[in-house]
Amino acid sequence: MTQPQDQPVPTYQTIVLQRSGRLLTITLNRPEALNSVNLAMHEELAAVFAFAVADQHSDVVLLTGAGRAFSAGGDAQHMAHNAAHPELFDEEVRLAKRIVFAMLDLDKPLICRLNGHAVGLGATLALFCDVIFAADSAKIGDPHVAIGLVAGDGGAAIWAQRVGLGRAKEYLMTGELLSAKKAEEIGLVNHCVPVAELDAAVNAFCERLLGGATRAIRWTKLLTNLELKRVSHALMDAGLAYESLSVRSADHREAVQALLDKRKPVFKP
Repeated sequence: MTQPQDQPVPTYQTIVLQRSGRLLTITLNRPEALNSVNLAMHEELAAVFAFAVADQHSDVVLLTGAGRAFSAGGDAQHMAHNAAHPELFDEEVRLAKRIVFAMLDLDKPLICRLNGHAVGLGATLALFCDVIFAADSAKIGDPHVAIGLVAGDGGAAIWAQRVGLGRAKEYLMTGELLSAKKAEEIGLVNHCVPVAELDAAVNAFCERLLGGATRAIRWTKLLTNLELKRVSHALMDAGLAYESLSVRSADHREAVQALLDKRKPVFKP
C-alpha cells in the first residue's frame, strides 16, 4: 500500500515541502538570508498553503525555517527595489491576501516550530499558525513602523486576537521585538522551550494531534477560526491600502536606505 510520505509534493525555489506519515512540513528555505521574504517566496507561500489545503495525504501541517532563523521578514534588497518602484508593491498586496486567507482556510492544524527570530511578515506567518512552539533563543516582533511602513499585511489583525488590543497597539506602534519567554508570558506564543527540547516538544504535540479524532479536531479549528476570519476580511484590504501608501512615503525610502547603509534612520515630522 502506498504511504502518505510516498506521494509526490511540489518543489519550490524558496520552500521545502516534506511528508512524514500524515505530517506535512513546510520549511522556509533561504537560510543564507535568514529566510527573509523576497518576491519568489511571496508567490510560493501563497501556492504552498493552497496546496496544503487540498492535500489529501496529510492531517497536520508544520511550519518552520531552515538554519538559525524562522524568518527575518522582508528581504532588504527586495524592499529597496519596491521603494524605488512602489507600484510593484500592488502585486504583493494580492499575494499577501492570498497567503493569509489560504492559512485561514486550512482546516488542518497548523503548528509553528519557531526555531529562531520571526520578524515582520515572518512574525505574521508564525502568529497565524494555530499553536506556536518557540525556541527560548528566539525573538518575535513586527517592526513595520521601524522601516516607515504600516503593519498592514496581517499584523493588525492577528496581534490583537492573540494578546488583546492594548498590547497589540503597544507592540505594533513601537515595533519592539519580544523574547520568546516574554511572548509566552503574554500569550503571543503558546510555548517557550529550550532549543535542545524544541524538536521533541513539537514532535510530541504533532503526534498527539495525528492520533486524535481528525474530523473533530478540524471542525473545532474551523469553528474557532470563524471570528479570526471575520476580523481578517474586515481589516486586510484597508491594512494593505495603508501599507501601500506608506511604501510611497519619504520615511520608508529613508528607512530602507538606512538599512542598506547600516545606520539608524532619521525620520522627519
